[in-house]
Amino acid sequence: MAGLSGRLSVRDHDRDAAGMTYVYPVVSRRSGGVSVGINLNPNHACNWHCAYCQVPELVRGSAPSIDLALLERELKHMIGEILHGDFMRRHVPEDCRTFCDIAISGNGEPTSCRAFDAVVQAVAEQMRLFDLALPLRLITNGSYMARADVQQGLKRLARCYGEVWIKVDAVTDEAIRRINGVSLDARRLHDQVRTCAGLCPSWIQSCMMAWDGEPPSDGEVAAYLDFLKCLKDEQVPLRGVLLYGLARPSLQAEAAHLSALPETWMRRMAVAIEASGWPVRLFL
Repeated sequence: MAGLSGRLSVRDHDRDAAGMTYVYPVVSRRSGGVSVGINLNPNHACNWHCAYCQVPELVRGSAPSIDLALLERELKHMIGEILHGDFMRRHVPEDCRTFCDIAISGNGEPTSCRAFDAVVQAVAEQMRLFDLALPLRLITNGSYMARADVQQGLKRLARCYGEVWIKVDAVTDEAIRRINGVSLDARRLHDQVRTCAGLCPSWIQSCMMAWDGEPPSDGEVAAYLDFLKCLKDEQVPLRGVLLYGLARPSLQAEAAHLSALPETWMRRMAVAIEASGWPVRLFL
């Protein structure tokens, strides 16, 4: 495949490695094998600035106009190479050679794309043509959940048996500013999660890390768990929580502050999340 050399790794999710504009393959620890990504932000623009983000030259902004025909051609080619070519043998470690999902994700917030609904439709059509019985996932920070076109896309995703992974890394104002680089409060986060889960099957995804060698404070952990308990009490139809730590180096200026949390801390956090009433999947 043009542009792709060597083996894929969970520690390298280079969206340009395959030489395509919108489509890129990765080995995903959360998916459990090969995930084909759809990058709607090739301009490296996002409305958030997460401290742990691996996107190089990240800028503030939204997705550009999308060449939908090119996206469809690239996706068709990639799926064909995985299913009928020698892609797995050449580029994927032997124990990871399972085609696990297609994920609308990439170098910025994908729902900032004005053609988001049309993208979901186009990807679903390619999956139908290849008779793929795989999850179609959206990975999002949830910030555009109030937009009508995004809600339409989520409804379409639900009809395709898709699911959403929506980001909630922290819920206190200060921690959100530090980790996600935005001014946001728990109430708005709650509303975004509730809207998302009401439109499409959804998981909360939470990345937790040490900052200057210190884990999240007791107050931050308590606020996060209270947030989850509130969602449970309100019977928000979430599937659960995907809890994960740092696996790849940040390419942001904040990288010097970050380090992985000990496995014991992460496992205790997983137990606490389960105690709040939600299933949890832990990825170290």
